[in-house]
Amino acid sequence: MHSIAWWPTVIVLAVATFTDLRSRRIPNWLVLPFLVAGVAMSFGPASWHGIGILQSLEGMGLGALLFGILAWMGGMGMGDVKLCAAIGAWVGPKQLIMALVMTGIVGGFMAVGWAAIGGFLGELFTGTGNLIFGLRKRGMHADPELTLSNPKAHKMPYAPAIAIGALMSFFAH
Repeated sequence: MHSIAWWPTVIVLAVATFTDLRSRRIPNWLVLPFLVAGVAMSFGPASWHGIGILQSLEGMGLGALLFGILAWMGGMGMGDVKLCAAIGAWVGPKQLIMALVMTGIVGGFMAVGWAAIGGFLGELFTGTGNLIFGLRKRGMHADPELTLSNPKAHKMPYAPAIAIGALMSFFAH
């Protein structure tokens, strides 16, 4: 990512992390202008942030698709989906894949730590096992016990993991 593109991303990721930790929401007023700016910055023969319009749209679509599937299955909020799509619009699909791998690793460590501190580590591992191994029985439908709409489910804000994963991909790039 070129120098002009990293600073708006860091600001948006910081605000998204703060709002997700505070209210469990990532606001549209933050993410949608960031997404539009990422696409807009990619126009022209020498784009401002190093990727062209096609890569920007591919990154946006990939982020929306991958996190959209998780949201459809009940495990992510739409703010997370829009944030990943917006990051993809800024960085393109290649760097987004690296960012999402890093996000998954960071999110896994955060979830284990969060569950250990909260005293529900056994529930975390049981739920993860049901999510993975119950897929054949359940199909692509959400496990009703593991969805965000379940008031008894433990919900971890995921913007911090997305932010750390994206920032790690910047340093690795």
